[in-house]
Amino acid sequence: MQERNRLTADINHVVLVGRAGKDPEMRYFESGRVVTTFSIAVNRPMKDGITDWFDIEIWGKPAEIAGEYVKKGTMVGIDGKVRWDSWTRKDTGDKQIKPIVIADNIRLLGSKKDNNPNAIPQQVE
Repeated sequence: MQERNRLTADINHVVLVGRAGKDPEMRYFESGRVVTTFSIAVNRPMKDGITDWFDIEIWGKPAEIAGEYVKKGTMVGIDGKVRWDSWTRKDTGDKQIKPIVIADNIRLLGSKKDNNPNAIPQQVE
């Protein structure tokens, strides 16, 4: 029975590859923890010209590295999970919901300027 439960367990895992839409914002807290946030654009493989945007949040040492090396246009690989943030707008009282990708790992794949196919990707965990 335990084997069956493991096979049917819920999974919240996302893998994305895209370009940073803006320079990251890094914040330090009084506790010493650090978080870096930025968005990435992921082009769909079909030729319909649609781009999906994802907000990324990364914590700890990887956040510091991402804050230093990720710039607008940098190609990154993200491995993480989705968290849904919700809030109520004060002006309308409407409930808002937004997905945030909490990155467990980030891989730096290069910038727009760096289209060298021989470049070695860097992984940050």
